[in-house]
Amino acid sequence: MIFLSGKQNSSLHEVMKVAAGFFVLCLLLTLHRYYSFYATYDQGIFNQLFWNGSHGRLFESSLSSALSTNVVHQNQVPEVFYYRLGQHFTPALMLWLPIYSLFPSPVTLTVLQVTLITAAGLVLYALARHYLERRLSAAIVVSYYCANAVIGPTLGNFHDVCQIPLYVFSLLLAMEKRWWPLFGILATLILAVREDGGVVLFGVGVYLILSRRYPLTGLAVCVLSFGYMILLTNAIMPLFSADISQRFMIERFGQYADGEEASTLDIIWGMVSNPWRLMEQLFTPFFGKIKYLLGQWLPLALVPAFAPASWTIAGFPLLKLFLAKGESVLAINIRYAMTVVPGLFYGTILWWASRQQEEDKIRRGEQTILRFPSAVLPFPSSAKFRRFWAFCISLSLFFTFTSNPNRTFSFILPDAIAPWVQVPLLRQWQHVFQVRPLLAQIPADASVSATNTIVPILSSRREILRFPMLELRNDAREIVKMEYAIADMWQLQQYQAAFRAERGQLQAIVPQIDRMSKSGEYGIIGFEDGAILMQKGAASNSASAAAWASFRRQLEPILNKK
Repeated sequence: MIFLSGKQNSSLHEVMKVAAGFFVLCLLLTLHRYYSFYATYDQGIFNQLFWNGSHGRLFESSLSSALSTNVVHQNQVPEVFYYRLGQHFTPALMLWLPIYSLFPSPVTLTVLQVTLITAAGLVLYALARHYLERRLSAAIVVSYYCANAVIGPTLGNFHDVCQIPLYVFSLLLAMEKRWWPLFGILATLILAVREDGGVVLFGVGVYLILSRRYPLTGLAVCVLSFGYMILLTNAIMPLFSADISQRFMIERFGQYADGEEASTLDIIWGMVSNPWRLMEQLFTPFFGKIKYLLGQWLPLALVPAFAPASWTIAGFPLLKLFLAKGESVLAINIRYAMTVVPGLFYGTILWWASRQQEEDKIRRGEQTILRFPSAVLPFPSSAKFRRFWAFCISLSLFFTFTSNPNRTFSFILPDAIAPWVQVPLLRQWQHVFQVRPLLAQIPADASVSATNTIVPILSSRREILRFPMLELRNDAREIVKMEYAIADMWQLQQYQAAFRAERGQLQAIVPQIDRMSKSGEYGIIGFEDGAILMQKGAASNSASAAAWASFRRQLEPILNKK
């Protein structure tokens, strides 16, 4: 790698080429993922939010309503006028509403996500150059673009956290340049990303205090971020719905609470009053958390493990993940991992700046003895360490690729070995071309229920649910059934042999189709390659019904599995 050679070069030019390569590759892969029906529910949620917003209905979503505590726990029907702000408070998303209004499509969000994450790397370069020489600054930016915690979430569904790296790197640069009005604007934007954005900002405030650089500013940042999160989650979000206390706090931090409902204050008290439970959660599973840390550190050649600022800033979002429950919190390929990234990279910049100063002192003869651990850590000019760093970056890319983040590389890699599950590129697109005519039969303004991978494609509408759900409350406050239902079972059929989740979805979907067709309420008007289209009140097409019956017989052994 040219950045890790001993030669000086036009680093900004090279960084721009790497950024362009990252942008093009990630955009091509995410667009392929979307158009080949591998994008899933969250992409549909965010697209419907933007679509409703462009029509003057800010933050409303029937797809989000289907995940609310009223529906999940109280068996109520979803509502088209449900405000998602009760689940996640994300006003910063509306910054991008004018762009979406010009190009109203789920693809716009995909392009936006890749653009924001790519731009963050360029700001990181400017931040690194504040302290470091060009070659070293460029190497850190290359590490960013090759990090699993950056690539993995970029290749997934659109998510609100994609704004965090850009805002935090810009905030830190504003702090270094003493652009305090801009610092204040960016701090506000970080808080507006989502309700837990204050955790990242709190880490910055603690760093400003402990480093003694701007202690009063740091104290103000800590008070602002902590107070905002407490006020938001306990007073403002409950005005929209009870999801924060009855669902999300319990699902992530219910181990610190008694009962089926808890506020953030209840969770904090539960942690403080039961330190043994807190410590147990912090360190278990031990090897799983060590593996997660190594994955985050690897592209930076493990330097963040020795960088105090990395621990200070990234430590708080990392602590939030380690104290939560659920498999997804330790998944480096999804959005949560991205909250840790800015602190790790900024701490690494400061660490290298310190090493650079020590090396300069030794060259000038002002210092001859290094104390532990400095004596065993590399200097920027160390050729051996540059080779090690290049090896770590290559290893990070290898692990990212082989982990197949968000099934982006399923057209190349098998998703399972025993039994073998792999869907070739040609077969993916054959399926797409067969299903597209079914999608074209659904009017743009019709209500529809669709399976997980079809939801993003059809989410630019007011009334949409995830199949097998069929009923919602419309704008007239009436409970209505969807006019159309489309269930794509082909992908589920491919993956069910190795994955219980896909098998469970099939076992829920097929009986619902049986009930709908037998009752006569919905007619089968299309069937292609494992995808069935049904319309309320329509007569079944005989050829389509026969094709469904044949496919249904193929699924019978799967439906009987446990």
